[in-house]
This record gives sequence, C-alpha cells and structure tokens, in this order.
Amino acid sequence: MDIICHPMYLAPVSMYARLYAAKRLIVDGDTPFVKQTYRNRTIIAAENGRLALTIPVVHNARQPMRDVRISDHGNWRHLHWNALTSAYRKSPFFDYYADDFRPFYEKKIEFLLDFNMLLHETVCSLIGLERETAMLAEAQPSEFHDLRHMAEPSAPGPDGFTAERYYQVFSQRNGFLADISIADLLFNMGPEGLITLRDSITDKTENR
Repeated sequence: MDIICHPMYLAPVSMYARLYAAKRLIVDGDTPFVKQTYRNRTIIAAENGRLALTIPVVHNARQPMRDVRISDHGNWRHLHWNALTSAYRKSPFFDYYADDFRPFYEKKIEFLLDFNMLLHETVCSLIGLERETAMLAEAQPSEFHDLRHMAEPSAPGPDGFTAERYYQVFSQRNGFLADISIADLLFNMGPEGLITLRDSITDKTENR
C-alpha cells in the first residue's frame, strides 16, 4: 500500500518506519505551506536534549509547498551543519556519512521541496530503503495511508508504529528520545537502522 506525506526536512523515524512497510511514497507538494511544522523543521538529539533545526523560508500566504523558496537568512546552513556535527560526531556512523550530508549545507538549493526530497533520497540510499516516489499531482493511488498529519509536531505518531529503542549518543544523560529525525537513527545505527524501522512496525499486515 502507498503512503502520502508532506515533504519533510529529515522526517521523524515514524515516517520512515511506515515507508518501510509501504510500496510507494507519494509526496504532496500542492497543499499550502504551513509554518512551524516538519516541512522545514527537524528535531535532533543534542547534548542537552531535543534540538529543533529550522530552515528559514520565503513564502506567501496559501502558497503551495512546491513554490516555497529557501531563505539565506541567518547563515542557517552553517548553523545546522555545526549542530549536526556537535550532536553526532561521537556517533558510530557520523564519519561514514558526513560527506553525503555536508553538501546539503554548503551548496544553495532554491526550493524547499527540492532540498527535502534530495535529502530524503540520500537517507534512503544510505539506510537501504529503496522505494518508488511520486508526486501527488502525477500519482493515482487507489489504496493508501494518509500520513500528512505527521508534518505537525503535535500530531500523534501513525497507527501501527511503536518506537523501537536504539543506541543514542546522549541517552545516559537525556534518556531515549523517541521518534526524532531519521538522521539520528542513521548516524547512530547505520545500515542496522533498517532493522529498527522494521521492528517499530506493530501492524505486520503491510506488504513491502
């Protein structure tokens, strides 16, 4: 079965767990952009706990996500890369994947949708989660799980998902931080993160 999501910035682990159990990801880039959501925000596990990283954007009211441009305000690329480095430099796999992530924080990508999807493709390739991706305007899903609510930080996790615990760098200090950015799972677990995604699915009726 397909899943439909908004394009998110290094989306939470729960979205990738549902993608593991799906056949195809359908991306909704047509509905209006909403601020203070995972469309341009991700949560990582920093030394002092959860840390939100937000991409500044330029947009108009009711503007579709596909038309939202990234702003250069506040030197955000440098700040985000420094935050990721500080949070994960001691993780088992950061050194393996740093060169794959660094270009996203060095080069300019104009549109938020493009940035999110290119980063998503990189994550999927590194963790071994290859799934077909289509835009909603071009796809014709007959059966699907609508997970667009997951872009809202206050929304509950998707049905059939229970966060499987895994190693985190600062867990002795902060405890286990569940369902944060997929980058956290990737840097801490590497390819074995795929097993974590599999084991986080409690509804085993889905077919890959």
